[in-house]
Amino acid sequence: MTDATATLAFVDFLATAIFAMTGALVASRKQLDMLAFVWFAAATGIGGGTLRDLLLDVPVFWIINPVYLSICIIVAVVMHFAASLVASRQTWILWADAFGMAFAAVVGTAKALELGASALVAVAMGLFSATAGGIIRDTLGQEPSIILRPEIYMSATVLGAVTVVGGHWLGQPMTLSMFVGFCVALTVRLAAIQFDLKLPVYKPRKGRPWGRNS
Repeated sequence: MTDATATLAFVDFLATAIFAMTGALVASRKQLDMLAFVWFAAATGIGGGTLRDLLLDVPVFWIINPVYLSICIIVAVVMHFAASLVASRQTWILWADAFGMAFAAVVGTAKALELGASALVAVAMGLFSATAGGIIRDTLGQEPSIILRPEIYMSATVLGAVTVVGGHWLGQPMTLSMFVGFCVALTVRLAAIQFDLKLPVYKPRKGRPWGRNS
């Protein structure tokens, strides 16, 4: 294993742990038992990658390498006893989640490209990898989903994925394309958190309610 491969594997494990932690925090807010903590942590930590691999019709990553599932279980157990200590550091959690999102986006995109997927499909796989776990987490926890919040989250994911695709199209090494894409996604998301940036939302014109002709 080369140094670059080892570094990517370590960061991938770290991103899984971060996502698992956010899932366990939802379980803590619902005051659930330890098995529920494990379920929320696993659904969030490996859910996005699982959807990606199923759609790409390749072996699911955590079945090949159970370390990912082990990380989710360990995080869930630790959070069952330490959730109150972590939950009080909301800003830190948001920044950590941004890190996990950015890395999952570029990994999902790169994996799709290496399997010969088109640019559009690769970007979609990056988006699914970075957000599907959070959507599952929020749905199970009956909390507002990330796709229903006017935050710069999915758009940061897409920008990172597009950057990876662009680097690949220009013939750059995949590791370099992933690094640049990661920096783009992370920077955009952190800027949105720091400065409370949001995208414009749709607002219907007054006097034109849905389902009624004027």
